[in-house]
Amino acid sequence: MKFTEFKLNDHVLEAISYMGFDEATPIQAMAIPEIIQNNDLIACAQTGTGKTAAFILPILDKLTDKTETSVSTLIIVPTRELALQIDQQIQGFSYFVNVSSCPVYGGGDGVDFETERNALLGNADIIVATPGKLISHLKMGYVKFDKIKFLILDEADKMLDMGFFEDIQKITSYIPKQRQTLMFSATMPPKIRTLASQILKNPKEISIELSKPAEGVLQASYLVYDEQKSDLIKHLITNKPEYDSILIFTSTKSNVFKIVRKLKGKDYSIEGISSDLEQQEREEVLSRFRSKRTRVLVATDVISRGIDIKDINLVINYDVPQDAEDYVHRVGRTARAKTTGIALTLINEDDMFKFKRIEELIERDIIKMPIPPEIGESPVWNPKPIHKYKKRPYKKKRK
Repeated sequence: MKFTEFKLNDHVLEAISYMGFDEATPIQAMAIPEIIQNNDLIACAQTGTGKTAAFILPILDKLTDKTETSVSTLIIVPTRELALQIDQQIQGFSYFVNVSSCPVYGGGDGVDFETERNALLGNADIIVATPGKLISHLKMGYVKFDKIKFLILDEADKMLDMGFFEDIQKITSYIPKQRQTLMFSATMPPKIRTLASQILKNPKEISIELSKPAEGVLQASYLVYDEQKSDLIKHLITNKPEYDSILIFTSTKSNVFKIVRKLKGKDYSIEGISSDLEQQEREEVLSRFRSKRTRVLVATDVISRGIDIKDINLVINYDVPQDAEDYVHRVGRTARAKTTGIALTLINEDDMFKFKRIEELIERDIIKMPIPPEIGESPVWNPKPIHKYKKRPYKKKRK
């Protein structure tokens, strides 16, 4: 379905064309008409399916005829990275539309605070905010959300996983009940249903490829001992010089810079990114990775949904994620927008049972490959709870 079929405002269509888009993705084709018809919506869609444009485009279409600048749209997201990503997309799609936006997130300085305050006082049309920082502004008493017409929750399941259920309830208490509410989530657990029943009115429901990696992702795994992981990754990086954009995920931020130190090499650049860095530092790191000045980026799951970088050749899971859903989001960083990519997972003995559960979730057996002989022997695939079998000692072959 082409975007011209939605009968969007000419200025919005001009921006879409300017950005090189022509055909809508399935989530866009299903969601945009419902939003245009003023229906509340609960949509289940994985990362990389184009869901951000699915709600930005019809909202911009509704705002093209506005006569004054005031906060009419509030988008709530779990992380500052996602807030910045969405704000950047709004700026792109509104290039020919008189609509302004402002991201509101924690970790900034005094200048950021004043910018946010001015925007919340009515000097921006769209606010993209993380719950915690937005509540900090609300508590100061100067924020008036009486003109909000559109409330959007993106990555709703992630926000609830992070403990923002009560924060979201508090925020919605400041917003007029007469509004259009849109909820986008990668999964649909019972707590999402509970939240939806409280803040949405007779919503339309859409579900797109729940919990399945994109078809363009070539998935594989290696059976390894922990001591072999760094050597294996160095081997993969060295033998794939054509891969100029490699993203490595680890489950804990404490491991990010340990992994960076272990993987540093003469022939490639590598950096780490986590919530321990200041916001400006994180933006600079992402900028270098996006422009391919940094070849390898090590990151945590916190930003697995917030990195919007095209042409990532290879995603490596340094460890198996705790949440099976996070696996889908990690590997979804490659093969975006109908491209192809490779996702490799390093599985030690402790993680075999966990990885088996992921395979059950995505309804697919992922090939398990032994490591190269020069690195050593691989553990035997035995996906049982760890207490049911003994660990085999790590043995590295002599070179």
